[in-house]
Amino acid sequence: MKNDTFNEQILQELKNNGRIANSELAEKIGLSPSACLRRVQELEARGIIKGYRAVLDAELLGNNFIAMVGIGLNEHSTESQLAFEKAVENANEVKECHNVTGAFEYILRIETKDIKSFKLFHANVLGAIPQVSTITTHVVMDSPKDERA
Repeated sequence: MKNDTFNEQILQELKNNGRIANSELAEKIGLSPSACLRRVQELEARGIIKGYRAVLDAELLGNNFIAMVGIGLNEHSTESQLAFEKAVENANEVKECHNVTGAFEYILRIETKDIKSFKLFHANVLGAIPQVSTITTHVVMDSPKDERA
């Protein structure tokens, strides 16, 4: 199946509302419900649609401090990267981990209750990972555009 206007419309609608009923989705894009469902299932099978999730409000959950943190590693090896990734994999405060190019190897999105909680996480978790050589923190003051929500 090729990507066409219908598939693009399906993806846009699902991106805006992953809980939309198939019948409503079909009506919005001008397909029969069965044709629409077949297309959605094909997009899922091809891995274009990776999944569906609930977007949580960090502030309502008590996470009022958000930071983007650049991590520099002391070694530029695959082993060092894998060890770092394993170390942050189960850290609940780490909401996103991206391997990037530039001045550091990783950018993390960290959410904590407050600055005091972040300081503890910074020292006791990030600072304790042997592969970490630098930690650069950028405090998020506002997010006027956030397509995760």
